[in-house]
Amino acid sequence: MISIQNSSLKAVIHPKGAELQQLISLQDNVDFMWNAQPNFWAKHSPILFPIVGSLKNNLYWFEQQEYHLPRHGFARDKTFEVEKQQSDSVTFLLKNDDETFVNYPFAFELRLIYQLVENALRVTYHVTNPADTTLWFSVGGHPAFRVPFSSNETYEAYQLTFNADEELWRWPLSSDGLIEKSPTLVSNTSSLSLHKSLFYEDALVFKHLTSTSIQLHSDTSPYSLQFDFPDFPYLGIWAAKDADFVCLEPWCGIADSVDTNQDITQKDGIVALESHTTFQRTWSVQVQ
Repeated sequence: MISIQNSSLKAVIHPKGAELQQLISLQDNVDFMWNAQPNFWAKHSPILFPIVGSLKNNLYWFEQQEYHLPRHGFARDKTFEVEKQQSDSVTFLLKNDDETFVNYPFAFELRLIYQLVENALRVTYHVTNPADTTLWFSVGGHPAFRVPFSSNETYEAYQLTFNADEELWRWPLSSDGLIEKSPTLVSNTSSLSLHKSLFYEDALVFKHLTSTSIQLHSDTSPYSLQFDFPDFPYLGIWAAKDADFVCLEPWCGIADSVDTNQDITQKDGIVALESHTTFQRTWSVQVQ
């Protein structure tokens, strides 16, 4: 387990999956991350790579060859190398190996960079293509934040407020996790009140929002979280059934649509990274 710390926050990350497991306010020892209770959902903040969401029949085609990947890819189950560490930051590295080449025929270097800056944690995905051919991939986050923040509050006291006016059109998921053909309107305001039944039909999936930030807050808590996700074209919001958390999921990539042709080079949201170039995106969470 790797810990980083500054005067305001402490973050704990596990090398398996480079997964953030704790984000603690040092002022009064409040941990804002979900505690991974296995009877609900036994993860904290998995990394989604080299796909986000589900593939149709868990397979894709590349250059007339069939390959198989599980939902959200393999990075969350791989052990990352600690490449660099300072008191308030750490960089994890995952590279292609013989095992990844079996169902993902691309060379890659995936770095996860965690950095504490005052009362915020910045999380950067840094993907490098070391090969002479194009790298096709998606990447995203899945952090689960504890709700409520303290035991004397209720889940329903919390809400999510977007930083821009939004008509929130949700793209429904099929029973096997594929994006349906038409969206439905969840809200025509810039806020969503949290309640457990909001996620009874799986995640809320949004495409191309105007907003780049969400505040998770309630009138009963002295704390709030500001979650910034600039340059991520897709956002998922999810919780396991009746669990006390909410996931805010910034994505560069999205699940297959129900009518996909399963060609990875034509997949909705796929990133085409040219030879010997680097892709970088950052989300952050600020304790307020």
